[in-house]
Amino acid sequence: MSQPAPLSASASWTAICPLRDIVPNTGVCALVNDAQIAVFRVGADDQVFAIANYDPNADAAVLSRGLVGNLGDRLVVASPIYKHHFDLRTGECLEAPEHSVPAYPARVYDGKVWVSA
Repeated sequence: MSQPAPLSASASWTAICPLRDIVPNTGVCALVNDAQIAVFRVGADDQVFAIANYDPNADAAVLSRGLVGNLGDRLVVASPIYKHHFDLRTGECLEAPEHSVPAYPARVYDGKVWVSA
């Protein structure tokens, strides 16, 4: 299995799944380096995003099950519990910025979704 060229010398990439395994405009959860990562496939051009799966507002690992959409020009996922919105690019929680989550580089290479975490 070929691995994508790293974005930097220190980057480490993990294959998550084939892109076709993620229904458009939804997310999946993946275990990467013992951390739950929510990976989303968004839009007609199949952009992929990765943020931590843990919602600190609800104290639950549920973000991969949230609804994907946009608020203005921001792509977000709404947590399924309290409906807080998390920016898919940055991990920022729009309603409670102090509860933002990490965001990770993600991309499609050779038909697979890869995350650097």
